[in-house]
Amino acid sequence: RQTGETEEEQSKKTKVIHKIYVACDFCRGRKLRCDGSKPSCANCATRSLECKYQ
Repeated sequence: RQTGETEEEQSKKTKVIHKIYVACDFCRGRKLRCDGSKPSCANCATRSLECKYQ
């Protein structure tokens, strides 16, 4: 598909997503996106849960 944009212009539009390879137990169990923050990720912090990583 040609849009008339150069590769450089297209690459500027793409979002940068930092992939977290280790999700905490809660996020893994609920299949949520874990931000990987330590000692507590955002999902656990908002729910006042203990955040555990294996």
